[in-house]
Amino acid sequence: MIFFRVLFQTVVLALGQIWANKMRAILTTLGIIIGVAAVIAVVGAMSGLRGFVLKEFETFGAKKMFIWGWVPREQRTTISWSDVRISLDEIGLLQEHADAIELVTPTADARYDVTAGRVTQKGALVTGIWPEWHEIENRLVSRGRPFFRIDMDERRQVCLINDKAIEELELPTDSVGRFIDIKGRRFLIVGIVETKETSPMFGGGDSQSEIYIPFETSYQMNPYNWIDCIAQLRDPKMADEGKEEVRFVLRKARGLGPEEEDTFRIEVLQSIIDQFNKMAAGITAIAGGVVSIALLVGGIGIMNIMLVSVSERTREIGLRKAVGARPAIILNQFLVEAVVLCLVGGLVGVALGQAATLGLRLSSPDAMERATVPPWAIIVAVAFSGATGVIFGMFPAIKAARLDPIEALRHE
Repeated sequence: MIFFRVLFQTVVLALGQIWANKMRAILTTLGIIIGVAAVIAVVGAMSGLRGFVLKEFETFGAKKMFIWGWVPREQRTTISWSDVRISLDEIGLLQEHADAIELVTPTADARYDVTAGRVTQKGALVTGIWPEWHEIENRLVSRGRPFFRIDMDERRQVCLINDKAIEELELPTDSVGRFIDIKGRRFLIVGIVETKETSPMFGGGDSQSEIYIPFETSYQMNPYNWIDCIAQLRDPKMADEGKEEVRFVLRKARGLGPEEEDTFRIEVLQSIIDQFNKMAAGITAIAGGVVSIALLVGGIGIMNIMLVSVSERTREIGLRKAVGARPAIILNQFLVEAVVLCLVGGLVGVALGQAATLGLRLSSPDAMERATVPPWAIIVAVAFSGATGVIFGMFPAIKAARLDPIEALRHE
């Protein structure tokens, strides 16, 4: 109980000394304030950037897996790209044997002239898909109907278009039931698919004209077209397992030996997300380490001013020792004063860092809407400030505790 009372009195005395020398205290703690504010602002900015990127990944689909054919660099003189193209048989094997995959669809892009009435869109992008594409891409049909399996089996000449295609082809808003010509073939519009705004980080930006037809119909129109595959994992946590299963199935289907390279590529968004999280954590740590140099400079300033304080209060120290104050009490007094000085600077720095983070959020609401300072950053910043006070205040405190009372009383 006595210890806490003495500690309380020491803290009050330290605050009194700070208040009595306000300007000196502000200048002394400036390094601590700048260091803590910079650390808080950097962590807040990185959390905002991380939140923005992860949000874009979420809208793109964290469970997606992309599979496409690939010619290894060493074999580009002996293997053609058509030899490594993903086939429908291989996609069927993935459906059957890759347990980590929930849904899969082939995709084939082609550029055709599309005509609606008197309007012709040159080189419009037409994509062949399976019905599973709707769920994988989370693209719903706002009017009409999606593709069904019978559309594939019968190679029906039906299509889905988006709002941008309606605009460019000068079609009425509700175009379901109307016909357009694709590569000289007459296609019935059965549905209007929602336009998905793609983030610029994925090569998007402005919405694009989109026309979708059954994959089998697309294959019939051009059997030599390049085929990609999009799959959906049952769980994002199964990313590594899913990649290994797909790799095993495709290598076996292609008869690749143990020493031969893969003639395909697999990419899972969850793997990219995990890599980004690690990179973001590393960047935050490095940036925090760099700006923490300001805390070191601030600590040196604290030690310097505490040494000055010991010199100014030499007679006071001698008087206190003369009336019975033990060296431990004197040491505790100056050490607590240094810690309190650093903690006050740390708290001011936290407030400024929070203000800077709020400013980032308000100035760039789209990119920094998730910019927040996590509690652990505040705790670490304040704890580091206190530790700075202990480390850099120890030497002046020891010097004060070791003063000879007689010599101290004679000090002018």
